[in-house]
Amino acid sequence: MRTHKIVLLPGDGIGPEITEATTPILEFVSAKYDFNIEFKTKLIGGSAIEAFDNPLPDETLQACKSSDAVLLAAIGNPKFDELPRESRPESGLLKLRSGLNLFANIRPVKIFPSLISASTLKPEIVEKVDLIVVRELTGGIYFGKPKGRISSEEGERAFNTMSYSSVEIDRIAKIAFELAKDRKGKVCSIDKANVLDVSQLWRDRVNEIQLAFRGIELTHQYVDNAAMQLVRKPDQFDVILTGNLFGDIISDEAAMITGSIGMLPSASLSSDGPGMFEPVHGSAPDIANKNLANPIAMILSASMMLRIALKEFKAAQDIEDAIDNVLAQGYRTKDLASDNSNPLGCKEMGKKILENLSLIK
Repeated sequence: MRTHKIVLLPGDGIGPEITEATTPILEFVSAKYDFNIEFKTKLIGGSAIEAFDNPLPDETLQACKSSDAVLLAAIGNPKFDELPRESRPESGLLKLRSGLNLFANIRPVKIFPSLISASTLKPEIVEKVDLIVVRELTGGIYFGKPKGRISSEEGERAFNTMSYSSVEIDRIAKIAFELAKDRKGKVCSIDKANVLDVSQLWRDRVNEIQLAFRGIELTHQYVDNAAMQLVRKPDQFDVILTGNLFGDIISDEAAMITGSIGMLPSASLSSDGPGMFEPVHGSAPDIANKNLANPIAMILSASMMLRIALKEFKAAQDIEDAIDNVLAQGYRTKDLASDNSNPLGCKEMGKKILENLSLIK
């Protein structure tokens, strides 16, 4: 029997609630498809500060490093805002990303048929959208040097450096092409090669990497055109590959096509270590412990973990189908509720998805 070692990081706010709604679902599909999941629950963020006076205890980092994947719920609590920046919950997350060398951010954007009306775009524009944004996470203009603010004859001057090496480009491109192999087989690389030297290198390296993935169709778009195409015809995209700055913008634009950024999962991956999977939304401390949270993004993050990190494709598909069925039946948590929906709490939504899983053959 296959065994997968998973570290659970419930974190803060609604994190423990959505984790509790997710683990029975993982246990169900593992039993159905004859694989085993070994869970280890560790502290991070505010909960770790309270227990260890450290947002990322060493035992948490070491457990994550020795796992097959990390499933993070949410971190953050305003009661720690007065602490020095390096001691706040968010610093624990940054240190974990650094410790695991998570350079690739993966954000899927998929339309659930029953939620098409939530999008601000016309139904016929969004109904077939199913794409993934692959964003380089640790390079580019956010990390390039030199950077800073100086005095000059023209007054104060600020500058940043957009910089990428061939190694950084190659490793993120390989992830995009590998993901495309399990999807529609199309990668669109987004750059600004008509203006930027760094984008010219980006395009050259992506073309070179594509030679090892002959079955994958590769296209290129300038970032301004890509932003327009995402609104004009988003279903043309399968896997979008781009750098840190452009990915920061494009991924949020793509996410809002669905009408609800709070429904979306994400992943951060390294070259050879465990990946981390987490919902896009925050810890929402104002609704914590009130059974009001929406666990679907967390459950979808678990599905993404099964698909990308563990290669348990059938289990992942069952979870996604069960969520689609529940939404089609009109069940909603408070954040998605409408006049015609059936409202459920966090626990009840998890149970309803589990109930629908048991009906899938």
